[in-house]
Amino acid sequence: MISRVRTVALTGVAAALAVPLITGPAEAAHTLPQTGFETSDGERWTTQPEEQSFLAAVDRGSDRMSLEHIGTTEQGRPLQLVHLGARSSSHTVLLICSQHGDEPSGREACLTTIRDLAHAGDGATRRLLSRTNVLVVPTANPDGRAADTRGNSDGVDINRDHIALKTAEGRAMAAVIRDRRPDVIYDLHEYGATPPYYDKELFDLWPRNLNTEAAVRDEARTLSGDYVRPAAHDEGFSTGTYGIWTDPVTGEPIKQTAGDGQERILRNTSGIKNAVGLLIESRVDALTEQEQSDPALNKRRRVDSQLAALGGLLSYADERRGRVEAATTAARLSGFKDRGPVYLGGADNDPAGPEETLVEPPCGYRLDAEQYAQVKDELALHGVWARRDGAGAFVPLRQSQRELVPLLLDMRATYHLVSAEPVPAC
Repeated sequence: MISRVRTVALTGVAAALAVPLITGPAEAAHTLPQTGFETSDGERWTTQPEEQSFLAAVDRGSDRMSLEHIGTTEQGRPLQLVHLGARSSSHTVLLICSQHGDEPSGREACLTTIRDLAHAGDGATRRLLSRTNVLVVPTANPDGRAADTRGNSDGVDINRDHIALKTAEGRAMAAVIRDRRPDVIYDLHEYGATPPYYDKELFDLWPRNLNTEAAVRDEARTLSGDYVRPAAHDEGFSTGTYGIWTDPVTGEPIKQTAGDGQERILRNTSGIKNAVGLLIESRVDALTEQEQSDPALNKRRRVDSQLAALGGLLSYADERRGRVEAATTAARLSGFKDRGPVYLGGADNDPAGPEETLVEPPCGYRLDAEQYAQVKDELALHGVWARRDGAGAFVPLRQSQRELVPLLLDMRATYHLVSAEPVPAC
């Protein structure tokens, strides 16, 4: 059987990463490790044992990569973080792959991208990795992936746990974001189409939460509009805005069905935590009769679209590193000024009402002993600083995570952890 050779669809610096990827049978002559998806030519997804073997082989064959254990799922599967490039760099990009276990195409794209970055020999890639710390959580929901379910082994949607942090998976990701302080968080998913109003091959969306600093949101929209979507278009994939139905004739929006500003979704949590967040969604449904009759063709198209979009992300990470770092650094420092409103609701396309706006936020929140015992671990995972106050604690707003504090502790916030006592003035 003749192998089908494909190259990663990339733009800018990422064009140099067009490392041959064999998606044909295992007997094809190829020296680099392959995933189960590749060796089966897309007939099946990579299994968890295959993922472990693949990552170990890439690690052995490249001095650019290392693998870190960051947690364990309820069923005992490892949660892992791949490091590529310059660990000491202040410029960090984080890929979160397949939070939903039944959305596997992003995971496959992440796995092959890990290998390609680890083994590419061109100067552009070496330059990118010499000044960028690329982090990848290749399977954010291993139990769900094994069971082909959206949620984890307890049925919890991990992408609704980035405030409460009740899952091992959510806690592991929160710790990575706290400790690595990524400038960019790229979250890979899949979606079901509703033709003709909602059926692009790729959708994306930035943080809509109003507590995202304007410069950070602008960078996320630049990532989408100037890099990810053009890279996908160059490879023949259609794109659109996640959650918005559009008129098939005029292209005008009809209604919003998803993609709001709720803070517990990673796309929005990223913005609140001062990172350039972007959600990417590939279309699961078959596009053609050929895809309907050949599931492998459908799977390959889904993975190829994710790879095309990842090419845009890598170009963005390299070309706009200075602007991105300036935006995220300023956002982290702005919390210490303790100025401006905090929003308990609304979105960038849905203005917050008076009841959702803390025009003059409190100085901080006081927790009694029971409340502090209940949430101190979650506060620490979020990177929120608390000062012991008698048997309880005081959490000031004047800190890097300023806008996050009321979302965690104010009784008016939809997903608050406890109803703490607002302290008007310090």
